[in-house]
Amino acid sequence: MRPRILLVNPPIYDFAAYDFWLRPYGLLSVAGQLRGKADIALFDYLDRPLPALDESDRWGRGRFRSERVNTPACLDAIPRYFHRFGVPRDSFRAFLARQDAFDGVLVQTMMSYWYPGVQEVIEDIRRAFPTAKIVLGGNYVTICAEHARGLDADLCIVGTDLDPLWRFLAIEPDAEQTGLWEMYNRPAVGALKLSDGCLFHCTYCSVPRVYEGFRPRSLGRSLAELELLVSLGARDVAFYDDALLFKAETVLMPFLEEVLGRDIRVNFHTPNALNARFIQADLAKLMVRAGFRTFYLGFESRSPGWQQGTGGKVHCDDLVEAVRHLVAAGADPGEITAYQIVGHPDSDLQELEASMHFVHSLGIRGMLADFSPIPGTPDGDACRRWVDMDEPLMHNKTAFPILRLGFDEVNRLKDLQRKLNRTL
Repeated sequence: MRPRILLVNPPIYDFAAYDFWLRPYGLLSVAGQLRGKADIALFDYLDRPLPALDESDRWGRGRFRSERVNTPACLDAIPRYFHRFGVPRDSFRAFLARQDAFDGVLVQTMMSYWYPGVQEVIEDIRRAFPTAKIVLGGNYVTICAEHARGLDADLCIVGTDLDPLWRFLAIEPDAEQTGLWEMYNRPAVGALKLSDGCLFHCTYCSVPRVYEGFRPRSLGRSLAELELLVSLGARDVAFYDDALLFKAETVLMPFLEEVLGRDIRVNFHTPNALNARFIQADLAKLMVRAGFRTFYLGFESRSPGWQQGTGGKVHCDDLVEAVRHLVAAGADPGEITAYQIVGHPDSDLQELEASMHFVHSLGIRGMLADFSPIPGTPDGDACRRWVDMDEPLMHNKTAFPILRLGFDEVNRLKDLQRKLNRTL
């Protein structure tokens, strides 16, 4: 008899959350390797089926269901309302009541400060199926392993080595399988990765703690996953790569040539920051031809000192050239956005306001990305002077900029960014 496995994507507890092409990609990828080897069910608290999809924007993004809840005591100083995002808790409990017992439950984790949602899921599973084996994996578990081990799971998968999971489940995986996207009914939005990791070591980024170096994925598997998504009804696909444009001539460009050759029609999006340094004329043309519609570029600051001090990933000239190539290739300037961090511990050197005006001068949109201090990174560890880094709730990206810069200053900067964007 095949084992019964439940997949859970937990609710979010936070000041703000928005479906910015947010999908449990890691969970589905792991489950795909169990295709045909287990009976699998999925409960995704953050799924937005119809009619919620009718309220999405043109690219499939939209609001989650939410309810206001009590703010955790350690965040009481933050003058924002706290919410629980996702379907109601009773819906999960009713779902569990209709099910036969599960042998294993795989729970995805993302932001470290979202752990209250993981805690809620574990409590409900323990109540319904006391003997089910609960496994946690994902960023929170990797970044805050000791804290995660205190949540009463049976196994925590730290990092990307899945061998402990396969031994725990006593199942031989099939690594060539695509993600288990068929668990959704008509998924209008999907996600994809062509590679894992990044060779840059930005001082604020967790990727080097999760992955060792850069590793491309199988071209055939990536194409099969895209074709599966499209066959199920996906119209918009977001790349989750951390370095999508690195070694583009051997990874992204062959993939896009195949997309064009197979006449696969879908809108591509890049919520994870693209490295502007790698956007050349030929690559920009190919991306636009193949269906890229939104371009999010990592810029963060125009200050040379800040750029160099945080890893030297991208410089002003790189951004100027990237925008020029994208616009020349036919990209809509209104869909080109440069991320800039707000609330960084070294904000004084960052020249954020001048950076915002610089981005605006290029005729593209700016977006202020709230800084989240990540333990184990140089910038995260520097934040111990402001917050208790051993409490993951204090990694919250809404909270830290306010604690670092002040409520009024954060609002002033965000108002300025909105004003600049409106003048484009």
